[in-house]
Amino acid sequence: MVLNDKIAYITGGSKGIGFGIAESLIKQGMKVAITGRNGEAVTKAVSQLNAQGQSVAIGIVSDVRNAEDEKKAVEEVADKWGKLDVLIANAGLGRFGSIEDLTLKQWNEAIDTNLTGVFNSVKAAIPALKESKGYIITIGSLAGINFFAGGAAYNASKFGLVGFSQAIMLDLRQVGIKVTTIMPGSVTSNFNEHVPNDEDSWKIQPEDIGQMVVDLLKMNPRTLPSKIEVRPSKPPVK
Repeated sequence: MVLNDKIAYITGGSKGIGFGIAESLIKQGMKVAITGRNGEAVTKAVSQLNAQGQSVAIGIVSDVRNAEDEKKAVEEVADKWGKLDVLIANAGLGRFGSIEDLTLKQWNEAIDTNLTGVFNSVKAAIPALKESKGYIITIGSLAGINFFAGGAAYNASKFGLVGFSQAIMLDLRQVGIKVTTIMPGSVTSNFNEHVPNDEDSWKIQPEDIGQMVVDLLKMNPRTLPSKIEVRPSKPPVK
């Protein structure tokens, strides 16, 4: 894929991994639409992305848990630029706690955002991506293959996301849509209300995931890395 002037839609793109991917794609000459639930945060992120003076990013307020929101967001991207080439299904959140303490609200938030939210984004984008022979990249987690105490809701959502992503990869490759899921370990981000700081220097950085997305998009179309596990190269010794 030649990336110049390609169009990407990134859910949860106002900060963290999503914002890092947006920056990386813009550097390749792509146009990017980012979404988030917080309109102020989305506006601020778009301003930062367009700070070089070239209007290559737009922001849309959308909640991935709402299928109609996602449908309207994809339509807005197509109306703005005439097509859609790449979907980055990145929006996610963490809800942790022992099953004895985990509430139904926390469970629903994790499943509805991390799993059903990706379903909503994918369903909304498929018609446009069939036209462009495009690419879907879902942002999973190593928690999608490694379970841990206190992770009932998060593990379930990410295990489900990995299975969903691999199944749609098989569904869609014959119509020309490639699907990859990236499964990071510890990433410096705002995930779960974390504030990035100097102590995060050992972690994967958002721009590292951005570079990985660029590499995937530039790969020869005959080759499809369907699932990628990525870890910090040297985590602290516990």
